Amino acid sequence: MPQGGARGAVVALTERQKIAWLRLIRSDNVGPATFRDLINHFGTAEAALEALPELSRRGGAERSFRVATVEDAERELEAAYRFGAVFVGIGEPEYPDALRQIDGAPPLVATKGDLKATARPSLGIVGSRNASVSGAKFAAMIARDAGAAGYVITSGLARGIDTAAHRASLRTGTIAVLAGGLDRPYPPENIGLLQEIVSGGGLAISEMPFGWEPRARDFPRRNRLVAGISLGVAIVEAANRSGSLITARYAADFGRLVFAVPGSPLDPRCHGTNDLLKQGATVTTSSADVIEALAPLSRDDLFSRLHVNEPALEELRPVPRAPDDSDRSRVVEALGPTPVEIDDLIRHTGLAAPQIHLVLVELDLAGQLCRHGGNLVSIATAE
Repeated sequence: MPQGGARGAVVALTERQKIAWLRLIRSDNVGPATFRDLINHFGTAEAALEALPELSRRGGAERSFRVATVEDAERELEAAYRFGAVFVGIGEPEYPDALRQIDGAPPLVATKGDLKATARPSLGIVGSRNASVSGAKFAAMIARDAGAAGYVITSGLARGIDTAAHRASLRTGTIAVLAGGLDRPYPPENIGLLQEIVSGGGLAISEMPFGWEPRARDFPRRNRLVAGISLGVAIVEAANRSGSLITARYAADFGRLVFAVPGSPLDPRCHGTNDLLKQGATVTTSSADVIEALAPLSRDDLFSRLHVNEPALEELRPVPRAPDDSDRSRVVEALGPTPVEIDDLIRHTGLAAPQIHLVLVELDLAGQLCRHGGNLVSIATAE
């Protein structure tokens, strides 16, 4: 039976730090990558918060910058408390081990349920919302068997395959990743299922604010978390251009295993999974295919041996020299609409990494930068 990933040097955030982190991630244009760069540059979230308006101005912002207030953060923490939820920071022991390894992992996630679920290795199972009977049955079989083998099942609470996977793993443990706030589950018909999950030893998790109604563009972010939490993702029935294929792409980018269940070429729900097989996904015709492939990845020391891609623990440190106008111009001139690696940007400009990262933060805060997977960035273009 697989064991949970070893928890390395982890430190709980104080209440004051948690409020500052929540304010920072809820401020305008501060995503996970910019959050990490700000903490690494300024040492603390409080110092970063003070610098946000000036950084945004230097990046070319044309309007005033909104910094989330202490009252905003306290209201959200109170909403979480009333809802029975807690926020977990990326450096805290309850944060999912696999998730903290991905590029741009969310610095804070809201959780409700049994946090012990994050200590176990996870298998993601996703697929078609309008699943066939056989597809739902196969997904449930994998979920039951993998659950019995010690894996927690992670999915997105959607109709169809997701629902089948969650229901089949209620007894052994399942994690539901939400596209909206924890108090805004979607679809509405799965509210009861979510309650069964959080009251039965499972966990609900979201990076979105309380009260946030999910929009179309929020679902890929949810899919990214499903892939990030899991050691591997099994795709059961996925049409071309479906959200499940987005999950599979993220999983491949993160170095996770991708399992695909073959289906009839006459069924549009199987076109995406059959294409995944052509691209090298693991052919999956039984639960054993998944469990045997995951076994070598489920050792106790797996994550203790990997670099943790997270903001450094908050500490007072000298602030590196801020980039000047000449530095900023060199970076902007080097950027274009085509994504480039930040390391290539450093080599091309000859600037020090801290200066490059701070210019990118300035541009990001001003809405002038697009960040892509794989540590790629590009200049934002007018839509």
